[in-house]
Amino acid sequence: IIGLYFLHFSGGKKIDKSDQVTGVPVQGIAYVNIDSVIVKFDMFNDKRDDLFAKQKSAEAELNSKGSQYEKGARDYQDKVSKGLVTRATAAEMEKSLLQQQQELVSLRDKLQSNLMEEEQVMNRQILEYITKFLEENRSDYNYQFIFGKSFGSVLLYSDSASDITQKVLDALNNKYKAEK
Repeated sequence: IIGLYFLHFSGGKKIDKSDQVTGVPVQGIAYVNIDSVIVKFDMFNDKRDDLFAKQKSAEAELNSKGSQYEKGARDYQDKVSKGLVTRATAAEMEKSLLQQQQELVSLRDKLQSNLMEEEQVMNRQILEYITKFLEENRSDYNYQFIFGKSFGSVLLYSDSASDITQKVLDALNNKYKAEK
């Protein structure tokens, strides 16, 4: 029985030459360098510019409120050092400044969080656009699999003959310009 088991599972299997690595790219498989596509994609550049504008607006708002706080702090220091206010008024001013400082920190954190979330949404939208484009135009590419290659991705090596990055990028930019 052991002999039959051994012969059944180990013997009689012929090696097919098509199973061997030949250096020829496997048909039906390609890859796109996703980092290059995203950075050179016009949609990414437009959305990034919008995000930078929002960031500048947030910084301006934060700087404005920060300047108001600093002005109030200088006013408080000046009045206290010259003895122009009572202790009760100074305590109220100090309490107001502390509350203003906390609101400033809270605003900074909120603006920073909003910008990070918008950046994540932007990246997802771009990847969704690319994926949808590849699905809609799969007959143009005629591949069973198109992998996304980037630094740190699962795809560690690929033959450059399977690289369709520029072809996809050109088509994406043409489609985006037509929609725009």
